[in-house]
Amino acid sequence: MCGRFVITSPPAALRQMFGYVEQPNFPPRFNIAPTQPVPVVILENGGRHFRLMRWGLVPSWAEDPRKFALLINARSETVREKPAFRNAIRRRRCLIPADGYYEWQEAGGRKRPFFVHRRDGAPVGFAALAETWIGPNGEETDGVAIVTAQATGEMTALHHRVPVTIAPGDFERWLDSRSNTADDVMALLRAPADGAFAWREISTRVNRVVNDDAQLLLPVTEEERAALASAPAKKPRPRKPASEDEGQGSLF
Repeated sequence: MCGRFVITSPPAALRQMFGYVEQPNFPPRFNIAPTQPVPVVILENGGRHFRLMRWGLVPSWAEDPRKFALLINARSETVREKPAFRNAIRRRRCLIPADGYYEWQEAGGRKRPFFVHRRDGAPVGFAALAETWIGPNGEETDGVAIVTAQATGEMTALHHRVPVTIAPGDFERWLDSRSNTADDVMALLRAPADGAFAWREISTRVNRVVNDDAQLLLPVTEEERAALASAPAKKPRPRKPASEDEGQGSLF
């Protein structure tokens, strides 16, 4: 799945790649976490636009968002059937620009963090779904969830789920919801091809959301690896029961 990601490309480069008309200026982010505002690209009135939305989708039918677990990921295999996503996949598809994401691998009772990125260093567009929750007093909250797929090939060694990335040549196809159906885009919801992505182990500093700096992307040092190996393993926390959307709102 995808529980943290980074945006390091200059705003002008992302604007050129995604083709939105706005000219936002924003700093690089190295540890974006759920509930935070994230850049989203949508198709509206015939053009692509840049918007900020909260990472964490609340379905429009939820009575009280405070009692509903935010959905940060949507499984591609069930996205057309799940009540939280079946309207969004037809009408509110969007893209989230990114330069990579973090994944945690279970090993010896510990979670080792890895930075995952395109092997060629290019930015990516995460397939995402947007929803607007409207409260009884007219208040509105725009939320977004990243679509994930079953990992394949070499990426299964890292984790069993991967975020879906849409190739630039398929941006228009993914964003265009005028047909009010998802029939023509379901084939895009797949894991990346073998060799497209690379990853490296990084420092456990990434575990703390307050750490948001370029040092997070550096490979873990031998000293850090040795210190982690010698530290006592933490007892695993009991897992919460899966929710309507199979626990997709959890952070890791």
